[in-house]
Order: sequence, then structure tokens, then C-alpha cells
Amino acid sequence: MSSELVRDFFLGFIKLHILHHAGKEPVYVMEFKDELKKHGYDFSFGTLYPIFHKLSQSGYLEQMEKNVNGKIRKYYQLTTKGQIVLDEAKVKAKELLDEVF
Repeated sequence: MSSELVRDFFLGFIKLHILHHAGKEPVYVMEFKDELKKHGYDFSFGTLYPIFHKLSQSGYLEQMEKNVNGKIRKYYQLTTKGQIVLDEAKVKAKELLDEVF
């Protein structure tokens, strides 16, 4: 059970991390998976794609398609609504993490 709870914590931080990166530049899920690996996390595409889709359906990310070497890739970019949520979440996460640490 504790590993399930830890996974829930990480998934929340992953969502925050996605919004952060999507605010800098459009994000491609495969590249984002590599970004997470740099931090020591190895989430499957079966975990990541539903997170991206849900954030997109909720209006926090905008999905766009790009033709890259003849293949269509889906990229995600932060929306205005997503920026508002990201700004609020960063403040609240920092407050809680400062208290914990």
C-alpha cells in the first residue's frame, strides 16, 4: 500500500512537471518520457499518455499536430487556463514542501 501512495504522490508531481515543461515549449510525450528518465523516473507510455490526454481534455494543455519527417506527432502546449493552475499549484506545493523539509 505504501508504494501505491508514493506512486500517487509522484503522479501529482509529474502532472505539475508536465505543465511546467509545456509552458516552456510544446511537449512530445516520447521526449518527455526521456526527460523523466534524466530525473530517475521510468513511467510507461500507458501511464503518461492518459495523463496528457486528461490534462488536454480538461483544458490545461492544447494538443497540436506536427509533421516530423513524414510522421504526425502530437505535441502539447500550456493553455492560459493551464498557466493559471500551474502558478497556483507551484505556490501551494512550495508552501507544503517548505513545511515538510
